[in-house]
Amino acid sequence: MQRILYISFLLLTFLITSAQGQDTLKVNLQEFIDRGLERSGQVSYERHSVSMSENRVQQARNQRILPRVQFNSQHGVVPGVKSEVEGLSEGEFYLDPNLENDWEDWAIFTRAEISAVQPIYSWGAIDNAIAAAEAGARAAEFQFSAVNAEAEVQLFELYYSYLLAFEVNRILADAEEQVDRVESQIEQMREDGDPDLKEADVFRFEIFKTEFETQKSEVKESLASITRIWNYVMGGREDVIYEPEESFLDPVAFDLKPYDFYQQTAVENRPELKGVDAGIEARAKGKEAVKAQQFPALFLGISGSYANTPNRPRQTNPFIINNTNYSSAAVGFGIRQNLNFKSIKNQMDRADIEYNRVRDLKDALMDGIYLELNETYRQASVAEVRANQTDEALSTARNWVRHEQLNYDIGFGDVEELLNAMQKELELRVELKQNVFDLNKKVAELYRASGITVKQLSIN
Repeated sequence: MQRILYISFLLLTFLITSAQGQDTLKVNLQEFIDRGLERSGQVSYERHSVSMSENRVQQARNQRILPRVQFNSQHGVVPGVKSEVEGLSEGEFYLDPNLENDWEDWAIFTRAEISAVQPIYSWGAIDNAIAAAEAGARAAEFQFSAVNAEAEVQLFELYYSYLLAFEVNRILADAEEQVDRVESQIEQMREDGDPDLKEADVFRFEIFKTEFETQKSEVKESLASITRIWNYVMGGREDVIYEPEESFLDPVAFDLKPYDFYQQTAVENRPELKGVDAGIEARAKGKEAVKAQQFPALFLGISGSYANTPNRPRQTNPFIINNTNYSSAAVGFGIRQNLNFKSIKNQMDRADIEYNRVRDLKDALMDGIYLELNETYRQASVAEVRANQTDEALSTARNWVRHEQLNYDIGFGDVEELLNAMQKELELRVELKQNVFDLNKKVAELYRASGITVKQLSIN
């Protein structure tokens, strides 16, 4: 007996400790979005694209100063040389036609060469290439902003999904009290043999109760599912429970403005449009860079070479060079011209096609934005009306329930009417929260379509 009590005490202590070990962390909308963006794989992927475009800009800028610098060296073991001509100095060995390798004299051969090319004038090819890369980098940044805005809307929806699950769970908990009270009253009427109680009313109540239990199970699973998603987004530990800072699902603070306001804002702020403008600029600069290839480019060439082998003498004649023991340097101007004019023409045609293609993309993008904005504006307007009308209907349903409950308590009520009123109130309470959630979602989508960050809603 004592052993059982001891084990029970340990189990109870463990449960209490586990419960105390789990912390609940309240997170507001701004924090949730920031954390979600930080852990988003898609956002991270686009961020790397921005880094790649910035790298290409730096690479283009590096073409200004010594774009090509090469160094190479050779090393080996070579034999010396010997001459049988008397009185011939080592610096004049090239005069001996019978000069031979000395296979008994070996030394290490070392040679190093360096060359560099510095552009002087390229008809604007380098500057235009740099400008094209910079415009491409801005386009990548705007594309990143567009992906970021889309992710913000998804996180916004996920945040309010948690609040919706909380609210529906709370509604069902309140409704369960009413169901239990009606069930107790029906049981009391059956015990008292109340003639006003019909068997059909009992069956109807049992069906209602079964459907109610199904709804409770669905909400429970939904709440568990969204809790798991929250933990994944937050990247939290198992001993931490993350919940929204708010306790109730209310409409976001916003004032629906005329459609023209959102259209003008979209034209000015949509990152996709800014990205296409940057892309058009990049293609235009790229065209100029390709055109410059038609003309000869001027450059400065620099080269130096040094070789040393101890057992091979350096020759003193300036026209004779010993490849194993010498030093040289040269500086000069050069002209580089691509004579494949047909290839240049093809490149110019391709640059024109890409430029026109990006310009057409802007027109197509504008069409899509106008259609999307018109639809999101319509949905937000309808969602606002639907939420307001549902709120008014719920107020009427609550009065209906109170009326039927009062009549039922004083003995003049009807079970069927009371169940109908309760069921309608429950449906409208859930529908109202669903409509509020839908309103918030549609407003967020309208903001994104207008180029306004959804974080502004949390500021409002």
